[in-house]
Amino acid sequence: MQFMATELAGVMIIEPDVHEDARGFFMETYVEARFREHGINVAFVQDNHARSARGVLRGLHYQVRHGQAKLLRVVQGEVFDVAVDVRAGSAMFGRWVGCTLSAENRRQLYIPTGFAHGYCVLSDTAEVIYKCSDYYHPEDEGGLIWNDPQVGIDWPVTDPVVSGKDAKHPRLNAIQPPVVEE
Repeated sequence: MQFMATELAGVMIIEPDVHEDARGFFMETYVEARFREHGINVAFVQDNHARSARGVLRGLHYQVRHGQAKLLRVVQGEVFDVAVDVRAGSAMFGRWVGCTLSAENRRQLYIPTGFAHGYCVLSDTAEVIYKCSDYYHPEDEGGLIWNDPQVGIDWPVTDPVVSGKDAKHPRLNAIQPPVVEE
């Protein structure tokens, strides 16, 4: 596995070693010891699986008191995945990083707690599987509007399909930053 740092401290792109031949392929997607060697010291407690159609944009989401680190990968299709630093007092507050995750490139994205997360679907459909370090608490949801000009995410879609809830998230200057326990 190769672990690549991004512009945002803690957010990492992970490329698994893929063993491929005429029969198919094999890869390890999570090995706790290797992740710990690269500073990712979290216990994952929940796995989620989402399927979406082309142009769907999900996010930007975070949990306020029950922060969730996430490890994401795409098993079918392609998405543009984004993390935004929303940690109170962070020197990188409001900065974002994005990367393309696909079934073909097999990359994963690790997002620590304290970041809002979202993605848009670039293929006809996409299936995203992700691990979370805490359970989902609906009463604890926080959100950031996907098109906040202060954040300036360069989404590769022009007219995304967004849920009613996601369309009502506040701008960066009005969010409640998550509680991040070190």
